[in-house]
Amino acid sequence: MAKSQETFNKKEKEKKRKKKRQDKLLKREERRANSEGGGLDNMMAYVDEFGNITDTPPDPTKKKKEIKASSIELGVPKRDDSEETPGRQGKVTFFNDSKGYGFIKDSQTSENFFVHVNGLLEEVRENDVVTYELERGMKGMNAVNVKKYKASTPKPEVDEEDDSEESTAE
Repeated sequence: MAKSQETFNKKEKEKKRKKKRQDKLLKREERRANSEGGGLDNMMAYVDEFGNITDTPPDPTKKKKEIKASSIELGVPKRDDSEETPGRQGKVTFFNDSKGYGFIKDSQTSENFFVHVNGLLEEVRENDVVTYELERGMKGMNAVNVKKYKASTPKPEVDEEDDSEESTAE
């Protein structure tokens, strides 16, 4: 004779499933009985002038401020060209003419920036005060558009002496 296909475990699992279904139906009926009803009006939500969600509708007698859609800026605000100051100021701490590179130390942050001969607008030497802009390079920030800073009282005699000394030394 063959055994019955309904084992004790199968019977218990079926009882648990039936009990879960029954509990679910009871909870649903309870929610329906306890709900306030009213339909759509109870589900409505409003946004006040500060952006908060409320359940009271806005007051129609309150004066509203008109905002033009064109005045709303999305994203980053537009830059004015007049505000832009060209570059930073620093001092050339090292420059190798034969290899075509050097370093500039920022006068405000004391950070060193790499400068290549391709980033120069004028010829520079060590200890020159220069203005420059920064650009991201492969290994960090690089100084570009480098030119000598024009002081209020230029000293051309010193530059001429330096030129003559270099020419006699060579």
